Amino acid sequence: PAPQYPRSSLRLREHGAALLRIHVGVDGAVLDVELVRSSGSQRLDRAAADGVRAWRFEPARRDGTPIATSVLHQVTFTLG
Repeated sequence: PAPQYPRSSLRLREHGAALLRIHVGVDGAVLDVELVRSSGSQRLDRAAADGVRAWRFEPARRDGTPIATSVLHQVTFTLG
């Protein structure tokens, strides 16, 4: 699921995109999340990181064996 837009950010009409580096373990679980580029709002950055922590990935493989890796992912918050 997509990270939830913080209500306070909606009221303040905050928007932006957070670029995250997501560290994924051999089991596909998120081990850590780093903020690479801020959305310009700490609330949105925190919501993006908190949201992706619950994600599960298909682990990367090397020679058929699951390996830990990291991926870059941008979470964009736009006002509709």
